[in-house]
Amino acid sequence: MPTVSVGRDRLFEALRRTYTQEEFEDLCFQFGIELDDVTTEKAIIRKEKHLEEEEPSDDEEVIYKIEVPANRYDLLCLEGLSQSLRIFAGLEPIPTYTVANISKESMLKMHVKPETSQIRPYVVCAVLRGVTFNEARYNSFIDLQDRLHQNICRRRTLVAIGTHDLDTIEGPFTYEALAPKDINFTPLKQTRNFSADELMEFYKKDLKLKKFLHIIEGSPVYPVIYDQKRTVLSLPPIINGAHSAITLKTKNVFIECTATDLTKANIVLNTMVTMFSMYCERKFEVEPVEVSYTDGRSYVSPDLSFYQMEVPVSYITKLIGVSLPAHESARLLNKMQLHAKHSISDKNEASFTISVPPTRSDILHPCDVAEDVAIAYGYNEIPKITFPSVKPQLLNKFSDLIREEIATVGYTEVLTWILCSSKEISTMLNREEDKTAVINGNPRSADFEVVRTTLMPGILKTVGHNKDHPKPIKIFEVGDVVLLDEKKDVGASNRRKLAALHCGSTSGFELIHGLVDRIMEVLGTPFVSPGDKTGYYIESSNEPEYLKGRQAHIIFKGEKIGTFGIVHPQVLHNFDIPDPCSFVEIDIEKFL
Repeated sequence: MPTVSVGRDRLFEALRRTYTQEEFEDLCFQFGIELDDVTTEKAIIRKEKHLEEEEPSDDEEVIYKIEVPANRYDLLCLEGLSQSLRIFAGLEPIPTYTVANISKESMLKMHVKPETSQIRPYVVCAVLRGVTFNEARYNSFIDLQDRLHQNICRRRTLVAIGTHDLDTIEGPFTYEALAPKDINFTPLKQTRNFSADELMEFYKKDLKLKKFLHIIEGSPVYPVIYDQKRTVLSLPPIINGAHSAITLKTKNVFIECTATDLTKANIVLNTMVTMFSMYCERKFEVEPVEVSYTDGRSYVSPDLSFYQMEVPVSYITKLIGVSLPAHESARLLNKMQLHAKHSISDKNEASFTISVPPTRSDILHPCDVAEDVAIAYGYNEIPKITFPSVKPQLLNKFSDLIREEIATVGYTEVLTWILCSSKEISTMLNREEDKTAVINGNPRSADFEVVRTTLMPGILKTVGHNKDHPKPIKIFEVGDVVLLDEKKDVGASNRRKLAALHCGSTSGFELIHGLVDRIMEVLGTPFVSPGDKTGYYIESSNEPEYLKGRQAHIIFKGEKIGTFGIVHPQVLHNFDIPDPCSFVEIDIEKFL
């Protein structure tokens, strides 16, 4: 989930009171967010430069790092965060955002040329009039753009935001797509003119901007926005022009969002204007812009209207497990910025008509409404319900008991991927190709080609990635492997296995043998003579992943259920492990 860094003092000023750290953590918990860290600006810089930590001085600004839900774009800046907390605390009502009532003739226009369909076909725009910036507000405005770019905009691939000082440019504007050599302008923070292809070469050395070049690089045309005088506003999604750069003195801000996804473009634009329209001369009012295409299509943005959703009261009650009066549910929803109107249907069913504001793009389904009721009510206040008919499966209960016992003897549990590469269950274990493995038909990468048939690769990879950890390393895993099985209707079956590994300079056969004996003792299985089917015994094995002469099969009631021994040096080398390891793997379903 994204983390938002805000100055503590400025946040408390916006919340109209101060909190102790414990009080603020409690407020965050109640609202469904989390205070992740408390630091200072200098401490952040020291950490980035890998310098030694120092005691913070009294004059350093305290920074709160707050973890917010990934789909709550309105919480990505101090303005939205503080406003949401004020409404939640009952300090102010839900704001009403309005689009300025101006005629289409006097509206600013954005004309879209057909060539843009080749690269970024959509654009939406808006104007914030009479904005009052100071340094903190300006920095928050820029930070929100960066956070949106990293989040919903998917690093500018879906949406790119451009902000401009409207007093330095003139409408109507045009959104075009031209050959790189035909685009010339002075980019932000530069002093000379560049053609677009020169700019792409120039920014390949820029640590921040070079990661966005691939979005349009190689395309025969680049998107560009001009004003009436052919002044370049921006080369989306790379850089804005220097001519229209906003400053602390900017009063009127023109915002344009170019996109490959129109829905996300509207969400991004709505987030930008709703968060910062509070600083406009006419609070919460946004001036619209008409966007028109050559084929006759046109629309006005932004759309700040509320949309309606019908949610049955019974649905909310059933989902959260608490029966609340209608007026109480409406009050809780109001704390979460949702207007709720209670009504009775023709079938005598109570329901809410929910009005969702433009800031809450995360509300997509009645379950989202129920979740907000639960948050506002308090998850800690919801009574725990135990369903008497629900019992854990025997295999899961048995697995938990095994986990507890192995943890008791000093082993740490790990969880590894159930998917792996085909070589990790074959050549890297000194084995032939595994014909029993289930193959992934469309793997995302070579690391996820097959479903594991053994827990060994995951355990060894864990040690390989943590080889600098203090020795000995003692880890285990209880998890499923999957094998082809013609008897099953799906063609494969799961098997629950236990694997444990001891890694260290003294790791030997007797250490892992001791763990096997302990497991059998806990399970009440006696050690018996070979051939006796009343308990378990061990016999010599010859598995390629283990060292010859230092390995054994585990025979339980006449059936082989596992193998243990010292891992072969070549296998250790394959997984980049420098220390000796002993390993055991047992099919625990055989005990049930």
